[in-house]
Amino acid sequence: MRLLFPFRALCPPAELAAQLSAPPYDVIGREEATVLRQRNTQSYVRISRPEVDLPKEVDEHSEEAHAKGRENFELFKREGWLVADERPGLYAYEQSTGSHCQLGLVGCFSVEAYESGRIKRHELTRKDKEDDRTEHLDALGAHDEPVFLAYRDDEEISEAMKQVVQMPPRISFVSEDGVQHRFWRMPSDAEPRLVEAFERLECLYIADGHHRSAAAWRVHQLRKQQERPGEDAPLEHGIFLAVAFPESHLRILPYNRLVLLPEGLLPKQLLQRLLKAFHVRADGKKRPEQKASFCMLLSGQWWSLQLREEALPEGLVERLDVSILQEEVLAPLFGIVEPRTDKRLSFFGGYSSIEKMEEAAADNAQLVAFSLFPTQMRELLEVSDAGLLMPPKSTWFEPKLRSGLFSHKF
Repeated sequence: MRLLFPFRALCPPAELAAQLSAPPYDVIGREEATVLRQRNTQSYVRISRPEVDLPKEVDEHSEEAHAKGRENFELFKREGWLVADERPGLYAYEQSTGSHCQLGLVGCFSVEAYESGRIKRHELTRKDKEDDRTEHLDALGAHDEPVFLAYRDDEEISEAMKQVVQMPPRISFVSEDGVQHRFWRMPSDAEPRLVEAFERLECLYIADGHHRSAAAWRVHQLRKQQERPGEDAPLEHGIFLAVAFPESHLRILPYNRLVLLPEGLLPKQLLQRLLKAFHVRADGKKRPEQKASFCMLLSGQWWSLQLREEALPEGLVERLDVSILQEEVLAPLFGIVEPRTDKRLSFFGGYSSIEKMEEAAADNAQLVAFSLFPTQMRELLEVSDAGLLMPPKSTWFEPKLRSGLFSHKF
């Protein structure tokens, strides 16, 4: 099956890219998205989070909200804020911050490859979030935000990508979080070689965007059902928008936890119970330095927890730090059996997550924070290759893909 397809990207004019682009829909809430829209009527949140143009009482997951997204999408095209390329192509997207730089190929990828498992998943999806993204994409008639894919390093692909960054970019700006974004159209003579090179890859991996991938598959099924008997399936809804990065370019940051201390459990009792599986030290460290170790903020004091060697489990998933924390601490000591839905548990990802947890714990002495050693890219690939699933909130990729720089109409 063919994996990679050029597409006619809808992009903002270069002079509008900085103000039009926005954070991904799933890392900002309605309130933050509304503030972005109030500051800037050209913000892409009007498409990715269209409830910002509706009264507060309107449900952000409602049919009215999805219809507003379609209306805004058409408005952006009509106003020339999003402009379609004249012919299909492939693109390069580079993000850099500090010493870190990642360069990915922007294209459309086969829904069939996702369905068959050639594009591999490592997380379960939530039905409510899947339903919402499916309705959103179906109303838009477009993939408005890309899936974040990874592939094992490939020399031929890397050489083709290195060449394009020597050319002047179509788009270049620094977003408010300090990340530089640069975007190029790949030369036409490079496209066939890249399509062939991706065909030789055994598989791709979803790094981020499991709900967007699942929604793209579901929209494809819906659109196929609407076709007349005997009519060939249009190509455009059989592919979905993504950016594919080589594994060596990607950086996973910690995905930390903040949990409410169970009623009746005193801090000194928690420390005593932790000794069963961990070496516990009050050393003030906030970030663990190795696997199978954690830092815990309890009653204003940071503690280091190192898993005892005899407690280290077997198995690819079981040995993940997020699994160890869940099975040795959150489930038996805090009663968190279902981390996806338990309201006592919150997740904080990225560089500023520790500061945010400290702020929350300062206002509520019953909150306990856990900082984790980040999941390694190698672990993600191994779990995916084995056909296994990671626990929820195992990986936080940063920088995030900026929304609005390219979209795909189907």
